[in-house]
Amino acid sequence: MPVKYTLAEKHNPMNATAPKKWYATAKSDGEISFRDLSKEIAQGSTTVSDTDVMAVLNDLMKVLSRHLSNGKIVRFGDFGSFGLTLNSEGAETEQAFNAKLIKTAKIQFKPGNDLKDMVKTLTYEKYKK
Repeated sequence: MPVKYTLAEKHNPMNATAPKKWYATAKSDGEISFRDLSKEIAQGSTTVSDTDVMAVLNDLMKVLSRHLSNGKIVRFGDFGSFGLTLNSEGAETEQAFNAKLIKTAKIQFKPGNDLKDMVKTLTYEKYKK
């Protein structure tokens, strides 16, 4: 199934005087809930229920949060890895820098090879209202 997209006219942020150009934006085509995802995973197994899958995924979220907040990179094998990135204001010198200059932390996901390969084979279709 192709990925749907819409078009948006935008300025070049590197050159405000350049003419606007049209860019593609991915258009979501619905969503899947945590419960539905758990049911789908459980359907592929004869030994676990969707409740079992939900319990494991809930615990996974707790453990992932704990390890990320402790500065660990969490690797999920072929799925990919999670780590933290920081955005901060700059300081004139290393000695002048302090933690108050850190503005936000973000969770970064780096996909594994299977997901990278999936992205390479996507097809696209303009969204029709």
